[in-house]
Amino acid sequence: MPKNSKVVKRDLDDEVIESVKDLLSNEDSSDDAFKKSELMVEDPEEKDVDVEEGSDVEDERPAWNSKLQYILAQVGFSVGLGNVWRFPYLCQKNGGGAYLVPYLILLLIIGIPLFFLELAVGQRIRRGSIGVWNYISPKLGGIGFASCVVCFFVALYYNVIIGWSLFYFSQSFQHPLPWDQCPLVKNSSHTFVEPECEKSSATTYYWYREALNISSSLSESGGLNWKMTICLLAAWVMVCLAMIKGIQSSGKIMYFSSLFPYVVLLCFLIRGLLLNGSVDGIRHMFTPKLEIMLEPKVWREAATQVFFALGLGFGGVIAFSSYNKRDNNCHFDAVLVSFINFFTSVLATLVVFAVLGFKANIINEKCVTQNSEKILKLLKMGNLSQDMIPHHINFSSITAEDYNLVYDIIQKVKEKQFDSLGLKSCQIEDELDKAVQGTGLAFIAFTEAMTHFPASPFWSVMFFLMLVNLGLGSMFGTIEGIITPIVDTFKVRKEILTVICCLVAFFIGLIFVQRSGNYFVTMFDDYSATLPLLIVVILENIAVIRIYGIDKFMEDLKDMLGFSPSQYYYYMWKYVSPFVLLCLLVASIVQMGLSPPGYNAWIEDTATEEFHSYPTWGMIVCISLMVLAILPVPIVFMVRRCNLIDDSSGSLASVSYKRGRIIKEPVNLEGDNTSLIHGKSPSEVPSPNFGKNIYRKQTGSPTLDTAPNGRYGIGYLMADMPDMPESDL
Repeated sequence: MPKNSKVVKRDLDDEVIESVKDLLSNEDSSDDAFKKSELMVEDPEEKDVDVEEGSDVEDERPAWNSKLQYILAQVGFSVGLGNVWRFPYLCQKNGGGAYLVPYLILLLIIGIPLFFLELAVGQRIRRGSIGVWNYISPKLGGIGFASCVVCFFVALYYNVIIGWSLFYFSQSFQHPLPWDQCPLVKNSSHTFVEPECEKSSATTYYWYREALNISSSLSESGGLNWKMTICLLAAWVMVCLAMIKGIQSSGKIMYFSSLFPYVVLLCFLIRGLLLNGSVDGIRHMFTPKLEIMLEPKVWREAATQVFFALGLGFGGVIAFSSYNKRDNNCHFDAVLVSFINFFTSVLATLVVFAVLGFKANIINEKCVTQNSEKILKLLKMGNLSQDMIPHHINFSSITAEDYNLVYDIIQKVKEKQFDSLGLKSCQIEDELDKAVQGTGLAFIAFTEAMTHFPASPFWSVMFFLMLVNLGLGSMFGTIEGIITPIVDTFKVRKEILTVICCLVAFFIGLIFVQRSGNYFVTMFDDYSATLPLLIVVILENIAVIRIYGIDKFMEDLKDMLGFSPSQYYYYMWKYVSPFVLLCLLVASIVQMGLSPPGYNAWIEDTATEEFHSYPTWGMIVCISLMVLAILPVPIVFMVRRCNLIDDSSGSLASVSYKRGRIIKEPVNLEGDNTSLIHGKSPSEVPSPNFGKNIYRKQTGSPTLDTAPNGRYGIGYLMADMPDMPESDL
């Protein structure tokens, strides 16, 4: 035996003894913590706490700089392009002011309660969508993954719309605006107006030919549109830079991106009210058509608009609220944001109808002028008698009312020959009844109206800058719905994940900036989100109310808010909202089945839109979008249910959320007692504080995925301990 072997052995024994002494010296404090935890288990009335106040977990998680910043973030996410170009269309289509009645009723039944539910679970558990639903029931953890997939699909095409707005914004710094008049084509002999533009209109031609350079079908790719490719890249760079630091960077931008659209809308409303014909448009909007309100289709479309206007199911609402303090009044936030969203939609509708009323008045004046000239020609040719024209009518300065009087007289006198005269009824209501939504409203109808504004480039710059800001506000919430859950679950660096996500989305998004890209935008908008999000929100409701328990959830709300929420929410969550959501899901499936799947293609020769059915491969893509979006739910359920992934593999199946931390559940706690002190060297892993956080409660549903706890047998597991390989000793 070497001379110093005894010394080495003695030193080694001393180290082991000292380690044991260190462990025993903490026995009292750890026992106290253990006893306190044990009392929590035995007392059924004591509430579980996910994040201890003042704990490291709460300090480590980012937080909003102020309540205003948080509210602006939620408003920016919920108030988007749909408020400007979808809500006015639905109001115009479904009974004018009468449409507001079903919308408000459904806002109270499903909108505010479900929005409140998402805010509450995010704030209570302080995780993204994956962590929240994995905490409530690991078997339903796929809900969070499904939300991430839907967010990714929506982000792909939503940023394309921001790219379109950036293109129009960049083209607005010139006078006259480039879409003011049809372009002239010169050949060797003469100059003439572009036929495609002459058959449609200047703004329609500019949108389809100059901006999109659109192909005639989905199957005809036509290559990349380089102008839109650059705009799409710029849009993704803006999103990436704003989101790279999480809410620390995006929160500051919210002060501008959320408030600027209201400044623009108010400016447009004031300017619009001063325009000739604006009152006709607003009167048309608020004239209720009560008979339409009784149609089931109106209620279905109102429910769908409420659902998507608040961003339910996307995960952005949960992600934003997870950065709140646990005692934040999320009930007040839910009501406030919901009604801000509603009044924003009404404000946008007032602006749209005021401007469309002005546009309809201009078109009506042109109609009166053209048809008055026809009447003068018919009088000169002797086809009409001068005696049927009232003496006070002056065709050189005829008003719309006088023309309609002459029109009615001629129609009565020349009843049999009237159709051959080629006269048109010039009614401003006919123009206002032409329902326009989406890109048709923003990039065609509204742009055409702005060409008649004094200082039209200024208003064009303001309008498209508003669209960019509305889109960015929604994009921030959508990307946060992807980034936050993944960072919480897999502990990756937010900066790297944000850059990778934006790069991948940009390269996939190149399919939307082909010449046929607009048709793909329509496909994704119709099929990637509607049904999957409805299913996600239904499962969210079931997870909280049935699995977590509505009584326990109401107690959690009382603990967070400091007061018991109204029993109204109890009955809405438990009975009314699930029933309405199921009815909406069935109605959406029936509507999708009855409506032939297809898109409106722009035909260059006729300068009109023509409905085309999707080809076989297009139908496969549509079905794949819906299946891929909802597929994580059954996959995660089966993996958890059948234990297909071993917990010791370090895979997703072994990740659980306990008291606000992600920890790995020990697979086997039956080993030798000495395994508790075997571990990595102090240089590799910091020594745990035995008197503070060593025990963690096994929370979640007692019947779903409760891990075996070995000899401890009381529902507690070791937490924050590194994986312990066998000691070299």
